[in-house]
Amino acid sequence: MSRSELDDSFVLLSRKDVDVVPEASYRPGSVPGTYAHDWSVWGTGTPLRIEGRHFVDAYGRVCALRGVNLSGSTKAPANDSHDTFPADAESVTFVGRPFPLEEAPEHFARLRRWGLTFIRFLVTWEAIEHAGPGIYDLEYLSYVRKLLSLLPEYGLTAFVSIHQDVWSRYSGGSGAPAWTLELAGFDLDALEETGAAWLLGVKGGGHKEAEKGVWPTGYTKLAAATMSTLFFAGDTFAPKVKVKDKNGELVPIQQFLQNAYLAMSERLAQTVGDLSGVLGFEMLNEPHRGYVELQSFHSFDYNTDLHLSYFPTAFESLQLGAGHPTSVGVWTRSFPMPTRRTSSATLNPNGKSVWRPDGPSGGRCIWEMHDVWRWDKNRNMAILLRESYFISHPDTGKKIDWYTDFYFPFLRKWTERVRGASAPEKILFVEAIPNEFCPESWAAEERRVPNMVYAPHWYDLNALFAKAFGEFTVNVQGLSRGMFPLKAFYWGQGGARKNFSLQIRNIVDRAYEVLGEQPVVIGECGIPMDMNKKAAFLTEDFTWQTKMMDAMLTGLERSLVGFTLWTYNPSNSDMAGDDWNGENFSWFSRKRALPPSLLYYDQDAPSLDNGGRILPAIVRPYPAKTAGVPIKFEYEMNTGAFVFEWKNIPFGDSSMRAVETEIFIPSMLTIGRKVVVEGLDAEDEYVYDVRRQTLFIVARDTRHGRAHRVAVSLYPPLTPVFRINDFRSDFGPRILALVGLILGIVVFRFMSYNFTDYQ
Repeated sequence: MSRSELDDSFVLLSRKDVDVVPEASYRPGSVPGTYAHDWSVWGTGTPLRIEGRHFVDAYGRVCALRGVNLSGSTKAPANDSHDTFPADAESVTFVGRPFPLEEAPEHFARLRRWGLTFIRFLVTWEAIEHAGPGIYDLEYLSYVRKLLSLLPEYGLTAFVSIHQDVWSRYSGGSGAPAWTLELAGFDLDALEETGAAWLLGVKGGGHKEAEKGVWPTGYTKLAAATMSTLFFAGDTFAPKVKVKDKNGELVPIQQFLQNAYLAMSERLAQTVGDLSGVLGFEMLNEPHRGYVELQSFHSFDYNTDLHLSYFPTAFESLQLGAGHPTSVGVWTRSFPMPTRRTSSATLNPNGKSVWRPDGPSGGRCIWEMHDVWRWDKNRNMAILLRESYFISHPDTGKKIDWYTDFYFPFLRKWTERVRGASAPEKILFVEAIPNEFCPESWAAEERRVPNMVYAPHWYDLNALFAKAFGEFTVNVQGLSRGMFPLKAFYWGQGGARKNFSLQIRNIVDRAYEVLGEQPVVIGECGIPMDMNKKAAFLTEDFTWQTKMMDAMLTGLERSLVGFTLWTYNPSNSDMAGDDWNGENFSWFSRKRALPPSLLYYDQDAPSLDNGGRILPAIVRPYPAKTAGVPIKFEYEMNTGAFVFEWKNIPFGDSSMRAVETEIFIPSMLTIGRKVVVEGLDAEDEYVYDVRRQTLFIVARDTRHGRAHRVAVSLYPPLTPVFRINDFRSDFGPRILALVGLILGIVVFRFMSYNFTDYQ
């Protein structure tokens, strides 16, 4: 069917500011081959675009996007070796990450069946440019293009996210190639011994109790903090650090690193930017300030920087890196505060220096070279010379703002390069520093880029840190911002839903408050599958994981915000997890799935579900394409019932051209059950197509501002997975009984006293 034929199949509406009556002859679901969660041009008319705070299709319908991060496995190469790391950094290959090309139909069909057709596709700088500056892995880029070219066939769309954590694999995370650290003068083989990075997690560790959740502390360690500072603010804070460019000329290291990153991004955009399945690009995952705006060299902010295990201050890190054995604090898990300092230990006892003699600083600490500190040989001790060095501009004294002075200027440069190498309608996704609300500095429109989506992350930090989830949950977001402690504690599944809903709504509302009518998508959100000491892997009882995922998705649904779950990782296994820093977030494992020979790839193919865990919490109905503005969506996974409310858009104020709303209802819920639709007007029409997993609704009343409501249930209803409890339901009767008992005792004593007095 051609585009014009597809247009004719829709109920077309005038854009004039008048009431429009849909053609009476049109019947819902009449367009063959389309389905709710199809984001290909076949299902949307044109690529999705931004209108106000919404994504809309060619017919003006508001599109709710939900999907997955693809994938956690892309943080490490396909030929990764824990035993030889960090050797052979130039010869790694990421071809086959997130999965081999021949497996793509299986995975894309599975995600389509589950309604998770919005992809945050992860690539790393290392994957593209590991062999050296300007040397691109053309085989990998070809692989990525072939993979993303397949997306429209399965109704999928993706934005390509350039991923990083803690700067690089070689500093304990993922992202930048090894040569970037060597360029700054770091000795890769000395990073761990000098405490400049924590590397156990990228060498297969992170699963033991002492190693669990340590990797984020790498952001404050010397290697990652220095590299982020050099990348964003090297001209300001490290102007003496110069390196040779391809012509042999000395240039500032910030210029070299940023130019390399921009050229790499441009090459990526040239490779996939013309594909219809690529919705847009994201500049950088979870950016970080490094040392910029560091308030004290003697401590980090407890509320924003994880204090755990060996945790040197910035001043102690400088000494360790320069080859001086130094005593640092050791932090352990505690209660009620997450961690506390329990002891100290001396690191780098052999006095190894992390700085290479052939580096740009000649073997000196680059911050010593800039007179931030020095080593007093006479007193055999370090002297801090410039305590406020990273707070104000070293030359002018002007107070520094990382976003305004460094992040936004680079974002503009990156936008120009990526837009120039790809189609102009591509959408750009940006995010702030993790765990921060949208900064006030983003309010100025001149600091934003056109066609922009704000894509922050959300995790329940308490469960993430403890790798545990139960009846008691805590609003860490609120506590870190001064919330009264008793208001931050919740009980039961009902409490967890309220807790997570509040936290997510705070992030979304704050973004709208600062950015105005700008779309928001939660770029990462997920739960640890190995929570509660990995008990579920032994018992196969994933009830707690199911409950936590349900609480999180309920919060996302109540905020009416799109999201990409972390993570769909076919390489996941129960014991190794996602094989990166001890993480185990993937709720799919190919090791648990059926072999491809036993699969078929239609939407109603239940064989695709094998390998998935906690699917009842993940695979949920949702209004994918709404002929109007969504007002409310509430789903109860224990029954399969939901309520959806939406409101007509004034046609003169929007591009609305259709009145058909499409709701994804997964066939895994409806097989063997009747779909009961209630609440619509008598003249409204609907049809549910189980093979397309779509409820098509045509609401005939198109008057401006007219609200619609549909209540959908299943008969027979689903078997409940868990009880929705809260403090009142669990303890209310006991408290009432206790109060009654106390009142009874008081009354008895009172009556006894009066009776005795009367006698």
